[in-house]
Amino acid sequence: MRRLMIADGSDVVRKVGKRILSGMGFLVSEAPSSLEALVRCEAELPNILIVDAALEGALDLIGNIRRLPEGASVKIYYCVVEADLRKMMAGKRAGADDFLLKPFDRKILTNVFANQSMAA
Repeated sequence: MRRLMIADGSDVVRKVGKRILSGMGFLVSEAPSSLEALVRCEAELPNILIVDAALEGALDLIGNIRRLPEGASVKIYYCVVEADLRKMMAGKRAGADDFLLKPFDRKILTNVFANQSMAA
């Protein structure tokens, strides 16, 4: 089972994301802060990480994950509220692989992650 972490300051966003993604076959963990996300990633690296752009230290978190021994293998999604090119490029420079627009729902998450839940 693939591991996915949602790093977002909103309890509601984390809970909704966890419910949907768990139902798709992911083992989902949550982190309400960049620091907690980093500590959890150091203990057990997820296959996929969703980082909210509004999270304090989000860009540092992405960079720190990339510097971990296996950090390059993590697929990182930078979650933005609007398609703000400046913010998206900052996420890309920090090491994000792709982007997610918030608020996300079942349809969006299914489209993005359906083929990744069982992939090795």
